[in-house]
Amino acid sequence: MKKNNPILGIALVLIGALLLAAYYFDTDIFSMSNLWPLIVLGLGITFEVSYFIKRKDPGILVPGGILTTLGLLFLFETFTNWEFSARTWPVYLLAVAIGLFQLYLFGGREKGLLIPVAILSAVAMTAYLDIGRIIPVALIAVGVYFIFSKNSEFD
Repeated sequence: MKKNNPILGIALVLIGALLLAAYYFDTDIFSMSNLWPLIVLGLGITFEVSYFIKRKDPGILVPGGILTTLGLLFLFETFTNWEFSARTWPVYLLAVAIGLFQLYLFGGREKGLLIPVAILSAVAMTAYLDIGRIIPVALIAVGVYFIFSKNSEFD
């Protein structure tokens, strides 16, 4: 072991500072109720790293991508007390799309995988659109186009 390891030193300082903050500010940072997403994230990263070290079995990238994405989402949700969960639910769909897209990228580029990736991504992205405003504005725009179009059937 090297005598001078700054990464280990920084990690120990950060852990110590977090423990002191938890003690003095009476926070619950290190409780299982806050840290359980790290288990999901750790599993996902384990699958990811396993593939990239061995370069075998790209199928493990599917659960790797899903669990890594969900682990990050769960960390965010846990530390924001699930305040944004009504707006972040499409990430569940994106997590599957990410896992499948990784399989596409590193597993032989089978074009059939892009179909569920595109569908899941489109549904997830559409959920973030403000449909209540977009559809009426689109209808008005199409109506105006038909009114002023030179090829109108009503001429």
